[in-house]
Amino acid sequence: MSVEKAGYLSGPLLTEIESKKLLKEAGIEVVHTVMAGSKKEALRISKEIGFPVALKIASRDISHKSDIGGVRLGIETANQAAKAYEDILKAVQQRCPHAAIEGVSVQKMAPPGVEVIIGTTKDAQFGPVIMFGLGGIFVEIIKDVSFRIVPIEKRDAREMIREIKGFPLLRGFRGKEPIDITSLEELLLKVSKFAETHPEIKEIDLNPVFAYPQGAVAVDARVILESPQ
Repeated sequence: MSVEKAGYLSGPLLTEIESKKLLKEAGIEVVHTVMAGSKKEALRISKEIGFPVALKIASRDISHKSDIGGVRLGIETANQAAKAYEDILKAVQQRCPHAAIEGVSVQKMAPPGVEVIIGTTKDAQFGPVIMFGLGGIFVEIIKDVSFRIVPIEKRDAREMIREIKGFPLLRGFRGKEPIDITSLEELLLKVSKFAETHPEIKEIDLNPVFAYPQGAVAVDARVILESPQ
């Protein structure tokens, strides 16, 4: 699926599933995610994927799903999945009554890892800028991030990772196994290349990315396109 096909017909904010399809085509590892249009479908997909799963609201009108109760994690059984589906729709309808809801996405819960964030945004003067830092809520609280102008080279990716104050968490802290830094460098390069070759992209947000001793995977993803003129 090309960026053009994913975008302007439906609006600049792509769904998580659309975003992940685009990123996967760019060679970026993402957690497999499937759209469910009903509670029955969500239960079927959950059983096919295998518990534990995560359920998230799918709406182009909602960019921060967790803030309005649109996410449920660590679902272990079919009964929990059914309740999670109902709770998500109820919460969204209460807090965002005018949001157009396409369904609920279902994804396998990824093994826990060190959470990092990788993203791009467009600067009015410099164009696309890429960011790296600690992920999850830490990026909002600590704001421990590094930036470079796109495109970046391998040396830039290496420096970005080592610049953040939280780098000891990646290198191995208090006996924990060190993270696969090479995979993170490669991921930064792929995101940079993707942003460079698609000027119609306004913003990319991979948060969180779970980094492991071997490899890394984007658990959540958001792509925003430039509004059509």
